[in-house]
Amino acid sequence: MIFHTFGNKSNRSIILIHGMLTPWQIWNYAAKHFSKDFYVIVPELDAHTEVTPTVFHSVEEEAAKIHEYIMENLGGKVFLLAGLSMGGRIAATLAKSDDLSVETLVLDGAPLTRVNGLKKAVMKSNYKTIIMKSKQHDAKILEQAKKDFLPENMLPYYIKIAENMIMVSVNNMIDSVFAPFDFKEYKSNMRILFMHGTKGNESVSAKCAVRMKKSNPQTEIRAFDGLAHAELACFEPEKWYGEVRSFISA
Repeated sequence: MIFHTFGNKSNRSIILIHGMLTPWQIWNYAAKHFSKDFYVIVPELDAHTEVTPTVFHSVEEEAAKIHEYIMENLGGKVFLLAGLSMGGRIAATLAKSDDLSVETLVLDGAPLTRVNGLKKAVMKSNYKTIIMKSKQHDAKILEQAKKDFLPENMLPYYIKIAENMIMVSVNNMIDSVFAPFDFKEYKSNMRILFMHGTKGNESVSAKCAVRMKKSNPQTEIRAFDGLAHAELACFEPEKWYGEVRSFISA
């Protein structure tokens, strides 16, 4: 894992965690604008490193590495912890740490639920096909990626990720991200925003948002009608930034 930082370290800190098959640069817009007032940290998750190949073992291990960074570099305090899709699962896991002070938790399309073995097997097969064809720079797959989850300007970064990713990481990500999630009552002063779309499999995120609010009544849910999974953050980053900025300013 690699940590990219932006802004003045003396300011309050914001951590932005990207999703599966998504480069850390997906946060470029948010990092640029948040860094005017905050110290922004963007982890480059394992199996998504562009220079040196790394292996993703589990959500818990990724959360532990970010936890260690927070303790060693931020004095255990984070003003805002945000995660997109798989990054939301990591953020929600990390926020359970009793020794951390997290003022605000923002989850976007976080998959906080179990998926059965058959569905996981299908997902593994699909993701492996995507990765293998992306390694070959298959035009059809790359065009589909631009349509489904990746703006065109992110494509060069994504290709580097695909070229470095090994299949054991895909297995580990699917197994870990879609394992049962223990909804916990977070600290009462932690503000929580759970965002999701309404298209396709975002019904899963919607159910997770409801369960989060049941465990933590302070949770605010924002559903974006007609948007697919991670669409706002990936394709309209200025609007995503505006939503989060309005939440923390309220």
